[in-house]
Amino acid sequence: MGDRLKNIPIKVVSTEQQKAEEVIELYEVRKKIHPRWVSGLFNNWRVAMVIITQLFFYGVPWLSWNDRQAMLFDLANRKFYVFGVVFWPQDFVLLAGLLTLCAFALFWWTTIAGRLWCGYACPQTVYTELFLWIEHWIEGDHVKRRKLDDSPMSLEKLGRRGGKHLIWIALALWTGFTFVGFFTPIRLLWSEVWHWTLGSWEAFWIGFYAFATYGNAGFMREQVCKYMCPYARFQSAMFDQDTLVISYDATRGEPRGSRSKKSDHKAEGLGDCINCGICVQVCPTGIDIRNGLQYECIGCAACIDACDQVMDKMNYPRGLIRYTTENAMEGKYPDKDFWKRLKRPRVVMYTLAILIVAIAMVVTLALRKPIKLNVIRDRTTMVRQTDDDKLENLYQLQLINTSESPRRYQISATGIPTLKLIGDQQVEVPAASTYSVPVSVQIDKAQASIGSKTVTFRVQATDDASVAVEHQSSFITGQ
Repeated sequence: MGDRLKNIPIKVVSTEQQKAEEVIELYEVRKKIHPRWVSGLFNNWRVAMVIITQLFFYGVPWLSWNDRQAMLFDLANRKFYVFGVVFWPQDFVLLAGLLTLCAFALFWWTTIAGRLWCGYACPQTVYTELFLWIEHWIEGDHVKRRKLDDSPMSLEKLGRRGGKHLIWIALALWTGFTFVGFFTPIRLLWSEVWHWTLGSWEAFWIGFYAFATYGNAGFMREQVCKYMCPYARFQSAMFDQDTLVISYDATRGEPRGSRSKKSDHKAEGLGDCINCGICVQVCPTGIDIRNGLQYECIGCAACIDACDQVMDKMNYPRGLIRYTTENAMEGKYPDKDFWKRLKRPRVVMYTLAILIVAIAMVVTLALRKPIKLNVIRDRTTMVRQTDDDKLENLYQLQLINTSESPRRYQISATGIPTLKLIGDQQVEVPAASTYSVPVSVQIDKAQASIGSKTVTFRVQATDDASVAVEHQSSFITGQ
């Protein structure tokens, strides 16, 4: 071992060499971003989307339909109520179709419009926008917020920061409460909260989603989009040269530089970009769009609104930063020629896939019968012989009324000669409920061959013969 240690080369590094060494950090320290307030066309669209999405989210749980919550995902009873339509575990194929439809819609939309979903309707973007509005209202614009960060603690700073966080927490708690209200009847949930009788699971999930909203929208913000969201990572696989993205027109803008409003910047050899940096100041993820397309860009168009305002003040044409495509930037077609982008093979294939899945779901939903039937044969007693020399099998019929009104049903059984059905043959099932009916089937022993026979149970609505369902089971005659 000693001989081996002698062979290890030792390098002596001087102090000057140590200072010259480049230090590489494996993790970047986050620089807090205070986006500058911006107004304009696309900002108005973002505001509208925030209002629309939140009216839906906070309002829908309070709507009633047929004396119950219009949209309720009742996991405990395994029933989903969606505006008068009740979905059961047996409708799993519809859930699979919905997930498939959402996946193809995501691919289709991303291929055409890039990350417009991220910039206008993503919950992370929407709640970050809401929290920024509160922050701007209480602490002021981006300059005042930076000064407040750098200033020592004082009563004013404590009051502003404390007030901001109190409103953030209240909004986060209401968000968590509303989310749980989609799974527990929200009026019942509110009564439990008001009387301090909230269950442990409801309390946990309200706190969990409130904490997630408070942390993601209040503190992490762009970090969620940059490092946690998978959409930003795999979107490049769906982008091509005809995908709508936000781009800086370098041909028109470069070389950039400051100048007076009255100067002839073309004669000075300058482009239209005055290098004001406002496009960077308004960016919620803190990137410089002039450096080209970056995965951190969420397509919110705040930089477009900011740049257009600067161009208006300089009397330059708008569109230095704009929604466009790579092919449009290269002059292959005008920016507003959407038809060329919609005729791409991948867009056509995604469109066909969406149509096929959507049509299949609509047909399945239209053909879905408002009654479901499950038959469970008693396996503890395979077959028994009655006193009158008959063979008998026991069954449990589970009827599911998927409609929103109570109905009466007629039960019958066929398939075997001399078959006789014993038990309730007419039952009334409440709306959107499950009803179990124990029945037995008897046949003459003298006319029964040994083995298994097929018996067909039929359940039919007494007021509508078209509402009927059949289910086959086996009848064991013995060995």
